Amino acid sequence: MTSDLWTPPSGTRGLIFDCDGTLADTMPVHYVAWTAMLDRHGIPFPETRFYELGGVPTAQIIRILSQEHGVPVADVDAMVREKETAFLANMHAVKPLPKVVAVAERYRGRLPIAVASGGYRETVARTLEALAIHDWFQATVTAEDTERHKPEPDVFLEAARRLGVPPESCVVFEDTDIGLLAARRAGMVGVDVRTDW
Repeated sequence: MTSDLWTPPSGTRGLIFDCDGTLADTMPVHYVAWTAMLDRHGIPFPETRFYELGGVPTAQIIRILSQEHGVPVADVDAMVREKETAFLANMHAVKPLPKVVAVAERYRGRLPIAVASGGYRETVARTLEALAIHDWFQATVTAEDTERHKPEPDVFLEAARRLGVPPESCVVFEDTDIGLLAARRAGMVGVDVRTDW
């Protein structure tokens, strides 16, 4: 463990981690799964748009893209299943993001920690299991657990509630603008893991 590892600001009582692109380097694997599924439906998904929608649940992204490109979709649930199945089939390609995982490792057992993701429960659970970190967290909140999703603050507020920590005493680790906006709306400090933090 290096001495220059991140340290929490004064008053921090809980840490909340996004999963995809934060704890786990899953975004390239997700993008391959997305394009494989969407190509069959004739819906383009440029990589820049994919990253802009990071943290948004799969079904919501499908509806957004359908509207943006004027391509009607008959069965969103079937498309979600196809995309998630394609991702899970390539789980072997998922790697940890070492700097963020090191923070979770350092503070597990010292502070309450949670995962709060726009992903689906099974996919998030399988991702954390693949990294062998699934038992580090006191709470895991996923797309099924809130009605509203990032950039709304609900997923982070629910994680704080499950940890028993006031939102203003939580720090969120995120890799998307949408996620960081959700953290701000929840009254939490956000750490942008894309930067030199």
